[in-house]
Amino acid sequence: MTAALCLVPPFVRPGEDDVVAHFDALAAVSPLPLVVYHVPHRTGQQLSAEAVRRLAAIDAVIGIKYAPEAIDADAVDLLTDPPPRFAVLAGTDGLLAPMLALGAHGAIAASAHLATAQFVALTNAWQYGHADHAKSLGHRLARLSTALFAEPNPTVIKGVLNAQGRVPTPAVRLPLLPAAKTNVDTAMQSLYDMETSPAPRPAGSQDPDRTRAGSRG
Repeated sequence: MTAALCLVPPFVRPGEDDVVAHFDALAAVSPLPLVVYHVPHRTGQQLSAEAVRRLAAIDAVIGIKYAPEAIDADAVDLLTDPPPRFAVLAGTDGLLAPMLALGAHGAIAASAHLATAQFVALTNAWQYGHADHAKSLGHRLARLSTALFAEPNPTVIKGVLNAQGRVPTPAVRLPLLPAAKTNVDTAMQSLYDMETSPAPRPAGSQDPDRTRAGSRG
């Protein structure tokens, strides 16, 4: 284990100063570096780009899983001018492509349990400047992610993994119920379409299985 993914405090909506103080206290006692998990539609707590920069100034905080519901002015500010030596990782599956295009260093994505090589290839395509390939692949992966999030995560993903024989059951813990078969079938079809009609790779591009996603030179 190289870092701990730590959620911004949910429900109580403490405010930006309090969130910074919370992570400062965590960093002081944690045996591992910290990656902030910012998902405001689940926690109820917004963070401005300036607040993220304050978090990045804490020595043990090395990155953020950044999962806004939309790409707003703060997202553009942060992604186009990230703090030095601080990883900004896209965390909204349906917005991975535009967030990578704006400068995200990589992603933490539930959808990447499926079509893993294609998600690696998407990250590499943006990092190596293959914009046309990245756009084509990003469109396909966004459609896949939309299908996988048709019900609360991880229900559809687990249903697909079960249909593929990769996990023994589609069951999830309450309060979630297993995904409807129609939604699993739709996701399976989207995955099949990607595998049988892949986006063309640019000449001279590197094999996504042999390149490392999520890093910048």
